[in-house]
Parts: sequence; C-alpha cells; structure tokens
Amino acid sequence: MQVIFHLGAHCTGEDRLLKSLLKNRETLNPQGIIIPGPSRYRRLIRQTLGALNGATPSEDEQQALLTQITDELMVKRLVLSAADFMAFVPWVFRHQTLYGKAPEVTAALGKLFDGASIEFHLSIRNPATFIPAVFGNTTGLTLDKFLYGTDPYSIKWSDLINKISIANPGARVIVWRHEDCPLIWSRVMRNLTGTAEAIALQDEEDILSRHMTGEGLKLYLNYLAANPPKTGRHKQRIINTFLDKFAQPKADPADELPDGWTPAMGADLSDLYEQDLDRISKIPAVKLITP
Repeated sequence: MQVIFHLGAHCTGEDRLLKSLLKNRETLNPQGIIIPGPSRYRRLIRQTLGALNGATPSEDEQQALLTQITDELMVKRLVLSAADFMAFVPWVFRHQTLYGKAPEVTAALGKLFDGASIEFHLSIRNPATFIPAVFGNTTGLTLDKFLYGTDPYSIKWSDLINKISIANPGARVIVWRHEDCPLIWSRVMRNLTGTAEAIALQDEEDILSRHMTGEGLKLYLNYLAANPPKTGRHKQRIINTFLDKFAQPKADPADELPDGWTPAMGADLSDLYEQDLDRISKIPAVKLITP
C-alpha cells in the first residue's frame, strides 16, 4: 500500500487542492486510489499520534486505523491531506524555525502505516508572502509573537525539506512552488493520485479561474477542446500563452507587507527564496515539480 501525506503548507491553496481531489473519487476509488473526506482522519490521526507517543502501532492497530479512515476494501494508494499535520497556524514558528516539529511529526505519521510506501507532498511559498498570509489567519498575536523570534531572513524551505527527508529514510518527498500552481496544477494532482495523463480528472483547470480573466478562461477551454494537448508539458505551454494574454491583474506585493517591513525587505526575501529553490532541487530523494 502507498500512503501519501499532503502536508500543505498553510496558505498554499491546500484546501482547494483537496476539494479538487475529492471531486474525482468516483474515478479513483475503483482503482484503489482512496481520497477520504478530512473529517474521517484529521482529528483521528492527531489523537492516535498522541496516544502512541512515538511508538509504532501493531498490525491490528494499523488495520483498525485504516478501517476508521475508509470503508473501501481495496486500498492501493491512500491520500491524506492536512496542513495542520506539521503545526497549527499559531505554532508554525513556535520552535524558532519553520515547522520545527515537522521531522518528528512526519516520522510518526509514517509509523502509522509501517511497511507501506510513504510519500510526503509539500507546497512551498515565498516567505515574503507566506509569513503575512499565515499571520493573517491568527488572532490575538502580534507578528513578533507569531514568529517566536525567528529571523525572516533565516527561513529556508530547503532546511525543512532536508530534515523531513533525513527523518524518513526510504520515503519520497515531492515539492512544488505555490507560485507555479497555475502552470502545474494538473501535474500536482496527478503526482498526489499517481494517475497517468490518459486518465481524465475533474477540476484540472479549477485554479485558472483565480488567475485568468473570464474571457480568457473561456477561450482557453475552447482551445483545449479543439486542440487536445499531447503531453502535460504541452499543456503547460498553452496555459502560459493564455496567461500571458489574459492574466488577471496582480496585487502589488508591497500592499501585503506587514507593518515594519519595507519593499526592499520583501525583495530580499524573494531573492533568498529563489536561491533556496536550487538547494531544494539537489536534495536526494526529493522531487521538485517545476513548469
């Protein structure tokens, strides 16, 4: 059995992605690709991890857990999604680093299905926009308290990803940039579900509605119907062409900066993020999905 943990991160379209996957259950279930509703497992997994306290469950306990997660009898690939697996929103920087408990937590998640083939899927985001977006989902905190003293310039997704990889030998780690989602949404869905391009999935174009004008989206869908792309890469080139012509106006990044941050700081964080992508691409056992 394969078990895929989609770890978020927070504010990277994680709920939209899960909704897109859930719309395909009728297609995926007969193939043994199971996408349970989140109410079946999110609280259950947190409670189980707490009760086990790092121990590996017995085979009977693992089977009991699986039975609570899904009623399906044939489970070849199980996809579980929750950004809160790594940390609740107020605690993202609780350990003076980005998702400091993630290596320990992911190792415990893998133990829940001991013997299964484990994958961790993670969407990352430019810290210049990630920090303000996640902070915006907190209540009663100042930015300083939310960061727990973490220096924004020290934030490297590569450090987190490398630690997750080391903590989970034998597991695959699949990563993509939130900023690239309009171009790679279909490939992200297919990596999570393990499906080939020949299998039609619903909502592959869903995210484009947020980035392309209504007129452009209509023309794009008509073009696809008349000129089906031969490969995923071909489809990405088509999307890129239509986004170049029909992209919705983007908000000024400076408008999203927290109080006390300057445009220069946002630009510096963006530059560091771009440099970090090169480090991520060189981590063994990590696949980086790029346009």
